[in-house]
Amino acid sequence: MNDNQKENLQTLIDKIKDIDIAMMTTVEDDGCLRSRPMRNQTVKEDGVIWFFTGYESGKSHELQNDSHVNLSYSKPDDNLYVSVSGKATLTKDKQKIDELWNPALKAWFPEGKDDPNIGLIKVTIDKAEYWDSPNSAVVHLIGVAKAAITGEQYKPGENKKINL
Repeated sequence: MNDNQKENLQTLIDKIKDIDIAMMTTVEDDGCLRSRPMRNQTVKEDGVIWFFTGYESGKSHELQNDSHVNLSYSKPDDNLYVSVSGKATLTKDKQKIDELWNPALKAWFPEGKDDPNIGLIKVTIDKAEYWDSPNSAVVHLIGVAKAAITGEQYKPGENKKINL
């Protein structure tokens, strides 16, 4: 990874690290897309995002058939929206489970870290895009007014595509 990619990845990490829930989209057997909320665990500097999952679940079977996923993050109060595309793999890596474990996860895994159905989804980021706009209504109003007066398109904030 070159320095520019590392900088872009760090920007992405900074934007999503405090967002608790991601919508994970997988491909069903019939080709339809399916999204579900997933609690964001951690984003690593190597471009990997981790999620706990029931190892024997619908999403696990979908990932075994097609590893492509999309993760959507939003923080509407800050006008921040992020889309991450990548490839997912399933693991029961005990060391990684121990590293990422949080006692609150017992709600999903009653037997704790030793629950027989506990697993992890490892998403390796391929691409991402984010939209980050100022959240002040006054800033938006000024931007819209300026666009109307000058005839230039209103650009409400930063939009960037990142390739890893």
